[in-house]
Amino acid sequence: MVTPRPEPTGERADLLASLDKHRGFLRYTVRGLTDDQAQQRTTVSELTLGGLVKHVAGVEERWMRFAIGGAEAMRSEGAPTDAGAWAEQFRMLPGETLDVLLERYRAVAEHTDGLVATLDLDAVHPLPSAPWFEPGAAWSVRRVLLHIVAETAQHAGHADILREALDGQRTMG
Repeated sequence: MVTPRPEPTGERADLLASLDKHRGFLRYTVRGLTDDQAQQRTTVSELTLGGLVKHVAGVEERWMRFAIGGAEAMRSEGAPTDAGAWAEQFRMLPGETLDVLLERYRAVAEHTDGLVATLDLDAVHPLPSAPWFEPGAAWSVRRVLLHIVAETAQHAGHADILREALDGQRTMG
């Protein structure tokens, strides 16, 4: 028999509700797109709608690995290791479809939601060494979740602009 995971309450429920709201904006923004549309650049940037879905799923997955096991866990398994791999996380590659990217995002979200119900929000891990982090800084699991919410919201906004440039559809306005 599978033991049901506890339903988050209080702060955990609030964090997940906020994250789910922004995930929903992103998913709503790409509704009804073909794979060709999801791969299309609509601004001078390299961003595409499919690429944003792929990126946000990867970011959430990596930060949740950090929440469990720190910087070393974040670097493992599929983390971009060079400029080419970093750029690929923003693009739909040959053989990738929007449906497959959305399914992966759904699975990542489900995994995150399960972890939030059980992780110690006060647990702290040193951040990886990177020019954009203060040397020696550490983040709590709570701070990681807030970062994921912010990252998802920011990219949902980017997606809204890209979609409006593509076909005039808007998510948030």
